[in-house]
Amino acid sequence: MKSLRAKYRKFRAKISKKINKLKLVKGINRDMLMVRQLLLNDYTDKLKSNVRYDDDKCLIKYGQKIYSQNEEDGIILEIFRRIGTTNKVFVEFGIGDGLENNSLALLLDDWKGLWIEGSPNAVNDIKNNFKSVITSERLKVVEAFITKDNINEIISNNISDKEIDLLSIDIDGNDIHVFNKISVINPRVVIMEYNAKFPPPIMFTVEYNAAHTWQGDDYVGASLKYIEKDLNNRGYKLVGCDLAGVNAFFVRDDLLADKFLSPYTAEKHYQPAKFYLVGANVGHKGTYQSVEKCLAACIKIKDEE
Repeated sequence: MKSLRAKYRKFRAKISKKINKLKLVKGINRDMLMVRQLLLNDYTDKLKSNVRYDDDKCLIKYGQKIYSQNEEDGIILEIFRRIGTTNKVFVEFGIGDGLENNSLALLLDDWKGLWIEGSPNAVNDIKNNFKSVITSERLKVVEAFITKDNINEIISNNISDKEIDLLSIDIDGNDIHVFNKISVINPRVVIMEYNAKFPPPIMFTVEYNAAHTWQGDDYVGASLKYIEKDLNNRGYKLVGCDLAGVNAFFVRDDLLADKFLSPYTAEKHYQPAKFYLVGANVGHKGTYQSVEKCLAACIKIKDEE
């Protein structure tokens, strides 16, 4: 019996030591994440202080993350502060799990619109958790793998307005090809992801393939110069990119009115890839439960006005 007790005490001491080591490692990891975030915040502020961004018409300084991947939220708000809104309608496709995209924050400000996503699991999670905006018909969510052939039908079945305020595209490949087929809406602002590996004047785009899925390599999307030229032909001008070099922002020609930094070229607005800035935490992380509560609270406040 004494032998068993001794073995048990020895075993317990060994387990306790391992637990203490795990606690120490966990604490170190937490501290390292905090230090990394502080360094990223400081570095981002330093980047924004570059004289290149001194002009008040430059959008970089207005970047801010609410629910966007990077600082797109702040840039979107600033663009519409300058040009105003009409119906506050958006269409966004490639929205992932719904917790991090370019239009979620707009739902907090009485916008409405359409999300299109190809992942069945993501769509189910969104429908099960974002009930306040879905039941109030401020958000429609469609599961579909987007192609040139189905995009107009999907949009027209869910959006009745011809002119909308915002179109955001992020499908990791056929973005520009799908955009060029859209005819049922006339967005005032377009956001499109670009391939920052290829700086201006490089003209690059993937060939259209209806079954295309990104393989995690550099054969994805289109270069900023290619998108700039293409959207110029559709009546849009490039007014800026986010600091991480992920998304480009375009405003329709009739709305520019010297409100944005010219020239409206890739050479002027290109941001190289700084993917180490992507997804940096700002404030507390959103969950389905917390975001749903925030959305419901904003709807209640609006209804009580």
